Amino acid sequence: MNDNEHSHTISVLVENEFGVLARVSGMFAGRGFNIDALSVAPTTDPKLSRITLITHGNDQIIEQILKQLNRLVDVLKVVDLSSEERVRRELMLVKIRSGNHQEKIQKILQAYSGNLLDQEKNIAILEFVQEHDKNNEVLTQLGDFEILETARSGNIAMQTGKKILAT
Repeated sequence: MNDNEHSHTISVLVENEFGVLARVSGMFAGRGFNIDALSVAPTTDPKLSRITLITHGNDQIIEQILKQLNRLVDVLKVVDLSSEERVRRELMLVKIRSGNHQEKIQKILQAYSGNLLDQEKNIAILEFVQEHDKNNEVLTQLGDFEILETARSGNIAMQTGKKILAT
């Protein structure tokens, strides 16, 4: 990302139909835009799904992305949450070789509101649910350990207050 490019969190309300995700991701691929993170799930209305994606670009690129998303047939609403008050979270699981460092692991878990999900011999699985940047900090803090595996969910986000993503 260069200096005039910024990360954007975009929520897209779509009809829960076969091929919608392929059309959305195909729109990005066809125009040379990158999706940095992606999360999709049905809403409380089983006919609708919510796509949360993170992408980056300058103002012109983001404007083009928003216009192209709005043109897709199954897309009902598009909101760029980047300039909105929002809550954004990412789930991260980290498997480490823990050794005899339980005290240090507990300090990291406490500092980042993490959970120990599994401990077997010298292997531990840790869980963190927080902002993407905070999860990156966790990985830095775990640098003294051998990180065996990570899995990250991609971000989900929601506007705070009375604003809702609905048709």
